[in-house]
Amino acid sequence: MLLRNARLVAVTEHVPGPVDVRVEDGRVVEVGPGLSARGSETSYDAGGGWLMPGLWDQHVHLGQWTLASARLDLGPARSSADAVARVRERLEQWPDLPVIGWGHRPTAWPDNPTVSDLDAIATDQPIVLIAGDGHHGWLNTIALHMLALPIRDSVVTEAEWFQAYGRLAAVVGSDGTAPEAYRRSMEAAAAQGVVGVVDLEFSGGVADWAARWAGGADLIRVRHACYADGLDDVLARGLRSGDPLDGDPRLTMGPLKIISDGSLNTRTAWCCEPYAEKAVPGFEEGQPNQTPAELRELLARAVAGGLEVAVHAIGDRAVTEALAAFADTGARGGIEHVQLTTRGDVRRMAALGVRASVQPAHLIDDRDVTDRLWPGRAERCFPLRWMLDDGVDVVLGSDAPVSPLDPWLAIAAAVHRSGDDREPWHPEQSITAREALAASTDGWGTVAVGHPADLVLLDADPLAGASDRAHGLALRDFADHVVTTWVAGETAYERD
Repeated sequence: MLLRNARLVAVTEHVPGPVDVRVEDGRVVEVGPGLSARGSETSYDAGGGWLMPGLWDQHVHLGQWTLASARLDLGPARSSADAVARVRERLEQWPDLPVIGWGHRPTAWPDNPTVSDLDAIATDQPIVLIAGDGHHGWLNTIALHMLALPIRDSVVTEAEWFQAYGRLAAVVGSDGTAPEAYRRSMEAAAAQGVVGVVDLEFSGGVADWAARWAGGADLIRVRHACYADGLDDVLARGLRSGDPLDGDPRLTMGPLKIISDGSLNTRTAWCCEPYAEKAVPGFEEGQPNQTPAELRELLARAVAGGLEVAVHAIGDRAVTEALAAFADTGARGGIEHVQLTTRGDVRRMAALGVRASVQPAHLIDDRDVTDRLWPGRAERCFPLRWMLDDGVDVVLGSDAPVSPLDPWLAIAAAVHRSGDDREPWHPEQSITAREALAASTDGWGTVAVGHPADLVLLDADPLAGASDRAHGLALRDFADHVVTTWVAGETAYERD
């Protein structure tokens, strides 16, 4: 393929004037003005549009994102009673179907969700309501039985919930994650310029992804992560990070994912200081999910097996402990979220070569909760400016479905740090549009020879702005400017 008359987005360097870009065998092999067509080479006129590397979402739960459109949206609920009323309305419409909800954030509610609240609804259907941060499930007793969980009146949290999530098909039957459903999610992603995702789904394994890929869910690149319960299978297969799962280099083995602490909204993220309110009794600073020895053992097994690691660490104490484990084991990879940390630990990340995988849209969702639960610490939250200044390799993602699978929203949040009419939240930690874009292209800068032909053509320059409020607002809707997306030189999306 020969792409003619394209202007290159200056992700890392400026290339003047329109150029032509030649693609062969899924890679860029020539860039320059006035290239001559060869033989039967397909010619594509970019019409002076803007060409850049394709976007990556470095943190997705693709199965949950695929299911999200069929779920009851509880994001607007402002109390337990409000959420229960919405469940009742759903059951009045569809009394013979289970209720699977998503998005409630009870930290700011005046009342706590309980099983008995849901049991008071007159239904014999299971009810499973998944928190907006993915870290707890609020179930009725019928659903607890169906998922083989002990009966209780409280929500199911953290590790117990992550294990139960993999059994959710027992509640909903056909769970909407067939290959064609994944394909639709991929099509929507490609329409935004996304060429690849790191899939950190809680359930499923190598065999599941290979079957899904063979069934047609093969539009964009996927790096499949495993968890501790799937590590033995990955090691037995001899898979190392970067290895193709079924011979196709677009579907590869990703990292070992470890959830080392909880989340802000459940007040289980492990911190150096106590939560200001509603702390979990006995765990006023949150809590780790592994002992230091258990964390190091997992990292050591990953190192021995040639796997990178992705360590979920939201609280500052969790980040400190994760970095110590990286240092002790020589593990390679990154920390997911890095929501609260110190300048000293940012510098340790840089010195150790530990990547920071950050989801900037979370700062919009967690802004008010942070100021309540972590007062006086907000200047250390999502410290993107510190990380880039200190030389940390920063990559951006969404954590979909916690936030939408939308790279432009992540970029805009990193630039402007506000999702409403308020002033930016700690703007000293803002980064420029160029830096945010570079953190969203999987390490590829301005399109050049040797790059994979994972490309996006836009009808406007995303860097044409001052990285201010107006530019941030424009970036939020920049998916509207995507004209064509190519993955390995093949068209994954083309605007009508």
